[in-house]
Amino acid sequence: MTALWLKDPLAILAEGAERGVIVEDGRIAALVPAGQTPAVPAFDASAHVVLPGLINTHHHFYQTLTRATPAALDRTLFGWLRTLYPLWARLTPAAVESAATVAMAELLLSGCTTTTDHHYVFPAGLEDAVDIEVAAARRLGIRVVLTRGSMNLSERDGGLPPDSVVQDEDTILADSARVIARHHDPAPHAMVQIALAPCSPFSVTTSLMRATAALAAEHGVRLHTHLAETEDETAFCEARFGRRPLDYLDDVGWLHAGVWVAHGIHFGAAEIARLAKAGVAVTHCPCSNQVLASGHCPVCDMEAAGVRVGLGVDGSASNNASNLMQEVRAALLWQRQRYGVTRVGHRDALRWATEGSAACIGRPELGSIAPGQAADLALFRLNELRFAGARDPLAALVLSGAHRADRVMVSGRWVVEDGAIPGLDVPALLARQADAAARLHA
Repeated sequence: MTALWLKDPLAILAEGAERGVIVEDGRIAALVPAGQTPAVPAFDASAHVVLPGLINTHHHFYQTLTRATPAALDRTLFGWLRTLYPLWARLTPAAVESAATVAMAELLLSGCTTTTDHHYVFPAGLEDAVDIEVAAARRLGIRVVLTRGSMNLSERDGGLPPDSVVQDEDTILADSARVIARHHDPAPHAMVQIALAPCSPFSVTTSLMRATAALAAEHGVRLHTHLAETEDETAFCEARFGRRPLDYLDDVGWLHAGVWVAHGIHFGAAEIARLAKAGVAVTHCPCSNQVLASGHCPVCDMEAAGVRVGLGVDGSASNNASNLMQEVRAALLWQRQRYGVTRVGHRDALRWATEGSAACIGRPELGSIAPGQAADLALFRLNELRFAGARDPLAALVLSGAHRADRVMVSGRWVVEDGAIPGLDVPALLARQADAAARLHA
């Protein structure tokens, strides 16, 4: 690929790059400090604020089909799930393709260049859900770490989900191995990677948790799950297993550096220290936590102890959006409310969505602007009314509520240009999504 100089940005989240960066062969080739003028073809970035591509470390793409569902509004997590499980049991391959495309397109337009997804609902006929997501990601050009989720503890066995959305352990493990073999690229700068993700303590058996950990170790992939999201989850673990969620995670062989967990709200100080010692990372999901009133993730306490913290938009049916730039602002406000203005600033929130998220998914080549890093970049303009009068461009992105990138680059290739995704027929996608959502609710 021809080298390209992103020239003279309005601001950039990197030191020593006052005149921008040079990208070549999908990598950051060089930073351009003040006073240098490289002999390289240039893109005029003087109207843009340049960020490392944002990284979303927790999502449920299929839930874009059930946003703002009336029967699920104003409920806490367990009631919300019980309302929506019967709808998700009707998912079809066409519905998942539409939902995944909508979610990833929305993420790209918000400046997100890498996303995870946690797909754990596999009703009959939807066995190829992860394959469908991989195909959609390749069409859009977004980098992904897709997790093969699972549930096998249904209502009749004392779990939360109905029988219609669970699978048996053997089926889950066989398909997990298949998905890894077919799609996982272990190389640095990979566009598609796979992780394994049993859903939660209240929807998965102990046997499956242990067997999944062994399978992940065998294939060298990471592990992901929900943990310590609600007080109801803690009560469930204490009643069923006789221990708190983190103790249970330890019992099943998940307390190690190949694991990242979503939410991490209800951890005490001693538990946070254990997470740090083990190297387990945590995804903070501020919008979802507020919508469901699940609680307040102690991000600053975690980071002070040495826990790596990233950001996730979570499922669109709780967050009702797949906009990672909006999540950055929500994280700033939510954590500042807890810790005060001197503990949390806009650069902290941006760091959680970039370097912190890269650490969650074990991708050190992502999340920062430096030579050798992936050329994954998000460029924002400050030409909207919301930014009028702003003096600090980086702070303005967060404090004034940026929500749409003007340009996005993944592996050195433009995947968003002038605020749109080239080749994506948005009206047709919206029509497919509306039809798929209507079928779920019929």
